[in-house]
Amino acid sequence: MKSFIKTLGVAILGGVVVLGSYKFFFEEVPLQPSYPKQTPIEDTLSVSPVNYVANTSIAGVDFTEAAEKTVHAVVHVKNKSVARVRQSWSDLRSGRVPYRETIGSGSGVIITADGYIVTNNHVIDNARELEVTLNNNKTYKAKLIGTEPNSDIALLKIDADEALPYIVFGDSDQTKIGEWVLAVGNPFNLTSTVTAGIISAKGRDLDATDANVQSFIQTDAAVNPGNSGGALVNTNGELIGINTAIASKTGSYVGYSFAVPSNNARKIINDIMEFGFVQKGMLGISGGELNGNIADELGIDESEGIFVSEVVEDSGAAIAGLRSGDVITKIDNIKLQKFSDLTGYINSKNPGDVVVAKVLRDQNFMDVRIELTKNNTVSIPSIDMNLRNLTKEDRAQFKVTDGVKIVATTGGLSRYDMSNYIITKINEDDVSSIDDVQQILRKLPPSATLLIQMKNSAGELERFRYTMD
Repeated sequence: MKSFIKTLGVAILGGVVVLGSYKFFFEEVPLQPSYPKQTPIEDTLSVSPVNYVANTSIAGVDFTEAAEKTVHAVVHVKNKSVARVRQSWSDLRSGRVPYRETIGSGSGVIITADGYIVTNNHVIDNARELEVTLNNNKTYKAKLIGTEPNSDIALLKIDADEALPYIVFGDSDQTKIGEWVLAVGNPFNLTSTVTAGIISAKGRDLDATDANVQSFIQTDAAVNPGNSGGALVNTNGELIGINTAIASKTGSYVGYSFAVPSNNARKIINDIMEFGFVQKGMLGISGGELNGNIADELGIDESEGIFVSEVVEDSGAAIAGLRSGDVITKIDNIKLQKFSDLTGYINSKNPGDVVVAKVLRDQNFMDVRIELTKNNTVSIPSIDMNLRNLTKEDRAQFKVTDGVKIVATTGGLSRYDMSNYIITKINEDDVSSIDDVQQILRKLPPSATLLIQMKNSAGELERFRYTMD
């Protein structure tokens, strides 16, 4: 999560687990996602049929019905893992290993009667065993179905012998600032806790300096460690967000909390169920938020919207005719004030979906239909690389027909300049797209060693051995 956000949930004690030592002292390995080809959640998921009207009036607000609907569908998630701990002199003398089993806890939301549960990725991160306790105190072992770390969403499954209570999805795009909401979770292991507040802001990006543009719902409902992965619901009891983070210098609630919008979470869940990974639709622009100074430079009267500085080649925006200098003021009639408003909405869409952008060009407004293309760039933390699919120019320059291009190296590889290298093969598998890379890595166990075949700009083949985190 963002560097200044102290995320909720998992109480990992000290340091980073060294996997080799972990395997030496503990035979079990961390849970790996199971990506079965199943019916997408959207085919079975209950979505509220009611045209919800936001309740923004304090008089006559009754939270009891919403609380009753949701409290039984929010579960307590326990994560059993191993962490490195600081050793005392007594530990050293007795030869105790510097690793201890730890139990972290958070919350989760049942979203189907047959036991699918959405939670935060950081709640289940590095787990070797997951346990879910319902509000009626029944406990089940949980299976990890899949995760999307960039959005901090994970999907679990439990097998119960009865239909389970669940929360229906609401439309997070229709939520309003000032609307009453409830946060339901298990702060400090206090199960079935409900707090109330209002939506303070939408489209909140917690760190504008990084490449991962977020779009959180901000509320002032009290959220504390243990609430991570719990439900943010409206007064109808509909799920509008997954509580994820707080802004705090103390680690406890100080007035601000943040939730992943339900539309984004639902889209991620559907993709995990159907494809095993998240398919991201791409508009294909770069730019920034419009303000008075930029408007003056562009010679326009508008002061709100997204100005387009560059259009990505072969993207939906390029095909639709967007140009550098255009200003997008709305997307599907949703007003845009921040770049995170745009990215948050696009992240809830799939490749092939069509959106309508209201574009200001040469002092004239026009509606532009844009078909989202498949995202050609992906960040893969497990191999410390940002990759993108090849363009026509790449294929001509490197004299290749298939492969993916290394855009940047991160983490432990950041000291090596591998940008503009082309990956053609991983182990014995040919690589033609970023999807191939994701599929190959998904089949490998933790700490697997890869032999990556690359082609440099001089046309020479190089091989690089890398051990995944």
